[in-house]
Amino acid sequence: MSNHCTSFRWIDDLIFVAGEPLEESLILLVEDRTTKEAVLLGHIIIPVSSIEQQYDERHVASKWFALEGGGGGSYRGRIHLRLCLEGRYHVLDEAAHVCSDFRPTAKQLWKPAIGVLEYGKKWVRTRTITDSFEPRWNEKYTWQVYDPSTVLTIGVFDNWHLFGEMSGDKPDCRIGKIRIRVSTLESNKVYMNSYPLLVLLRNGLKKMGEIELAVRFACPSLLPDTCAVYGQPLLPKMHYLRPLGVAQQEALRGAATRMVSLWLARSEPPLGPEVVRYMLDADSHAWSMRKSKANWFRIVAVLAWAVGLAKWLDDIRRWRSSVTTVLVHILYLVLVWYPELVVPTGFLYVFLIGVWYYRFRPKIPAGMDTRLSQAEAVDLDELDEEFDTVPSMKPPEIIRARYDRLRMLAARVQTVLGDFATQGERVQALVSWRDPRATKLFIAVCLAITLILYVVPPKMVAVALGFYFLRHPMFRDPMPPASLNFFRRLPSLSDRLM
Repeated sequence: MSNHCTSFRWIDDLIFVAGEPLEESLILLVEDRTTKEAVLLGHIIIPVSSIEQQYDERHVASKWFALEGGGGGSYRGRIHLRLCLEGRYHVLDEAAHVCSDFRPTAKQLWKPAIGVLEYGKKWVRTRTITDSFEPRWNEKYTWQVYDPSTVLTIGVFDNWHLFGEMSGDKPDCRIGKIRIRVSTLESNKVYMNSYPLLVLLRNGLKKMGEIELAVRFACPSLLPDTCAVYGQPLLPKMHYLRPLGVAQQEALRGAATRMVSLWLARSEPPLGPEVVRYMLDADSHAWSMRKSKANWFRIVAVLAWAVGLAKWLDDIRRWRSSVTTVLVHILYLVLVWYPELVVPTGFLYVFLIGVWYYRFRPKIPAGMDTRLSQAEAVDLDELDEEFDTVPSMKPPEIIRARYDRLRMLAARVQTVLGDFATQGERVQALVSWRDPRATKLFIAVCLAITLILYVVPPKMVAVALGFYFLRHPMFRDPMPPASLNFFRRLPSLSDRLM
């Protein structure tokens, strides 16, 4: 921006969150910051209700707005703006993995509902029951469901605002919450079950009681409406055509969370912002050693099937069961001789696995899993770190101990990332000539394999390789194979790190 220019161009796209009813105004200030102290050149006030809503691909016309106020003469200048209420996006105020709504803001873009959940607005507040350790609400709520991936979150709190001035600034006490994913519910079936109310405190996991719920997902038909939803994008199409940046999404999410907090604070009795943050998992991105361990064990559980398959193949190679190994040889011969059966056989195998696991399907919607959350045997110091504020208010010696522990954990992560990078660089080194001798050997072997495959029928090569892989242990060398030794000797960039 030049100090001698009388007109300026920003060409910036700014997005804010507006809550209904649209009673507030957009206030825009124009300041001169070329001096030591900012000088207000002027401002404009635009009622949000007067801004046109955008819910299709029509072009939004820009307008000139005269600046008001500020210092100097009567004419303050004017500013050129293109304003619209963008209704084609969905503002995520919840964590993405527990979202209860995916619809765009504009009601004109809402798709037909696929069913009704009986338990209505997105936020529903029950009546407050006083002086009871066994409250009974006996309330029924019903609202439409637009996507089976939505999550129902039910929280129970001890409202301290009922005590008026005696409560002071004491926040509402968490008693617990449960989540139910709509897609886990069978159509038109009533689920009645008691769920434990668990809360994680600084001194550990505590059971606060139980809550009994009856939930039914009334879905009129399985086909075609409900199944068609599974093939559609999860978010409105503008999130894919013109995606918002991560920082912008987080800013919008924080603004939406504050708006919900202000809305519930005006209820009677009021609900504090800690209730909204707890229900929306606003701190889900904060650092937690417990959550890191939980995610690590989730990864291990996901990879367990691959480990099981590798163990099964190893048992076959070692001829632990001669009958099974012989049957695998026969099946392998059939698939090699009739390769057109490989793909349908694979899909048939997946189908049979799905039918087999039908008998182990969940009978009731699952609640909070303390074992999965690593909340049963969590270290108290790690838990205290999780509840600590940012910036930390702990003494320096405690912060130093936590920092050292984090460094040790980061060192292990660093080693694993380095190992992954090393393997990838070794693959690149096969043809990059970083090791000339290794590359010559590799391309020579590739040429030999090419000539063999041109001369020998592919079925014979496949049979020979399969039988060589499944050969009896008495014909195997206990030392690592030559191919693995060759790969481990390939250079990586790790020796060039300082």
